[in-house]
Amino acid sequence: MTRVLVTGAAGFIGSHLVEALARRGDDVVGIDNFDPFYDRGMKESNLREAANGRLRFHEQDILAVDPLAALLTPDTVLVHLAAKAGVRPSIADPTGYARANVEGTAAVLEAARRAGVSRVVFGSSSSVYGDTTAAPFREDAPAMDPVSPYAATKRAAELLVRAAAPLHGFRAMSLRFFTVFGPRQRPDLAIHAFARRMVDGRPLILFGDGTQARDYTYCDDIVAGVIAAVDWTADAPVGMELVNLGGNRPLPLQALVSELASALGITPTLQRAPMQPGDVQVTCADVEKARRVLGFEARTPFGEGIERFVAWFRRAYAGTTS
Repeated sequence: MTRVLVTGAAGFIGSHLVEALARRGDDVVGIDNFDPFYDRGMKESNLREAANGRLRFHEQDILAVDPLAALLTPDTVLVHLAAKAGVRPSIADPTGYARANVEGTAAVLEAARRAGVSRVVFGSSSSVYGDTTAAPFREDAPAMDPVSPYAATKRAAELLVRAAAPLHGFRAMSLRFFTVFGPRQRPDLAIHAFARRMVDGRPLILFGDGTQARDYTYCDDIVAGVIAAVDWTADAPVGMELVNLGGNRPLPLQALVSELASALGITPTLQRAPMQPGDVQVTCADVEKARRVLGFEARTPFGEGIERFVAWFRRAYAGTTS
């Protein structure tokens, strides 16, 4: 049994992670501050779905160092997922994103230092690669040309982990997640937002020409990669490793819409709009290092993942959707 503390435990990925960790018998503590970026009720629902008697949950902010340090012990694995997410909202609120994602990560690492924690896993993002990195994206790419404040804060947080690891004896891994989807997905993300618009009979607004592609990765596969990273830290050397978690299967936007519409049984109305600031043309993970270091493989086909998302979506919105 491993003792694991997960920040951002009520969120999309966090709730799936604490559920999986508890299911395998780990001692799991979760924290979340219920940031109002989206409805608190949805996060509370996430926790209810994830609860199985082994999760101890605390509502608190990662910026509060002393209360967080009090929840940690030297044998705890700290999995830091809490963040303000979203590319476009970060353009409107760069200071808020810097505070939560950069200062927040610094606070989490300080809490870990005070508590004597040595094992750290950080949830980063494929957005750090920007729009100039050649695909497929390798972890040794410079990743120094972010195109949104969100991407910049995630890269800054990675660098904080890298700096802190040798200073404080952390055995750390930063995981770059590639476009995670599945049940409990945030309502602002494309698949969830498109599904809502389709069932409400509203047109889909597609930014760009439809050829933009994303390396969609199902949530269960991401969680399996995070758990592999948790286990990797047990015997890892001091320092930080960067690893992509993706599928190496970019899917164009138009194909995503077709797959989702088919699963919902709806023919959507489409409207075109220009590309938005902060968007990139393609994301695609080089996963050779993930295979070699973590034994990671994204195993869920996109169509199967969409079917699971739609089944959850219909349950979540029962009585409010057609």
